[in-house]
Amino acid sequence: MALNKLPYRGTRDFFPKDKRVRDYLFAVMTKTAESFGYESYDGPLLEEVELYKAKSGEELINEQIYSFTDRGERFVAIRPEMTPTLARMVAQVHRESSKPLRWFSIPNLMRYEKPQRGRVREHWQLNCDVFGSPGRLGEVEILQVAVELFQAYGASSSHFEILLNDRAIADAVFKTIMKATGEQTHRLYKIVDKAKKVSEEALQKMVGEVGLDSNAQDIFYSYLQLSTFDDVKIFLEKNNQAEISSQFDSFIEFTKKANITEFLKYDPTIVRGLDYYTGIVFEIYDKHPDNRRALCGGGAYANLLQIFNEDPLPGVGFGLGDVTLRDFLEVHNLLPNFDIPVNDILLTFQEEDGLEATIKLAQFLRKNNLKVVTGLEALKIKKVFPTAEKKGVKFVTLMGSDELAKNQIQLKNLASKEQHTLDLNDLESILKLIKA
Repeated sequence: MALNKLPYRGTRDFFPKDKRVRDYLFAVMTKTAESFGYESYDGPLLEEVELYKAKSGEELINEQIYSFTDRGERFVAIRPEMTPTLARMVAQVHRESSKPLRWFSIPNLMRYEKPQRGRVREHWQLNCDVFGSPGRLGEVEILQVAVELFQAYGASSSHFEILLNDRAIADAVFKTIMKATGEQTHRLYKIVDKAKKVSEEALQKMVGEVGLDSNAQDIFYSYLQLSTFDDVKIFLEKNNQAEISSQFDSFIEFTKKANITEFLKYDPTIVRGLDYYTGIVFEIYDKHPDNRRALCGGGAYANLLQIFNEDPLPGVGFGLGDVTLRDFLEVHNLLPNFDIPVNDILLTFQEEDGLEATIKLAQFLRKNNLKVVTGLEALKIKKVFPTAEKKGVKFVTLMGSDELAKNQIQLKNLASKEQHTLDLNDLESILKLIKA
């Protein structure tokens, strides 16, 4: 029986063209994160399942992780997300580290999910997090990072928006204004998270099952109608939540100073499912009608390190997967063409005796940071330029019998069509022409 040539379901082979795309995505991620002073980190591909049980939801543990017992009888999993590893690493060093900590990573992650558009079983994800920032400035900065990242890919506010909420507001609405119990609050969070995805009738049925009085239900529906930052301010102050309103208003003022407010939109249904979020929560949405979906999400948290019995340390971060990002760039025609590679020069010779001189020239050019493709055998003139096109080069050299006899080389600029005859011993002149 022949082996299957296709990759495991939900994973991808990255042939050179696809790898060029991935390298581009990662390069922009890295450049943007580093421009804010974020430092790159990484962790192991395997973690003990207990780490995920302490932080993640039941769905992840019961249905999505790839887990097994190793030879040392340890119950481990291929990492499905990076945040638990991040928390474990920060817990080791945060006491002696200067604050804030700014870290980023682009880890390989695996989850057992049903493959579909925008979702596979193996993906890569940019994680940016900042720990120990004063006040709400870390929340503003992480939004700046996200905005500048998408702008670095050529996107603008016409392409994406950031739907935003504050868990402190939702907590105040549910616990203080509505006076819901802890169990009711937990159920309300689940309902809010689904509010846009179900019919009005289904929403009313779920709310009715929570056991709220009519006044609390009216407040809940009023909360779901909020759509602007001014709406939130009026609603909170009307319900005697001036302090929460003031804190959120200060955050919005910071976003104005950071010139990112045009990307932000208030959405009361953005609460994020994870229990550790305590501040700003957000999801970045594609505005294209053919791809109207969340591209990534994140938020602020204070209690992440408590799973290691550490004191609370305020943090905020977001994760952006490579699959949804590529879909976004493609649907908006923002992804550059990576059909062919990018190289500087193709060195060819038309007589077998030209190999030695070609190797010598190639070594010199590579030491001067050029991408050099060499012919490994004599190449006929009619094949030189089709080969150059496939290799994505800017220059081509030709070396026939006449050039060999005179120790010369023909250098052609494929863009300008200029051609120069150069002495093979004058390497600096060859380099100068290429770099010009």
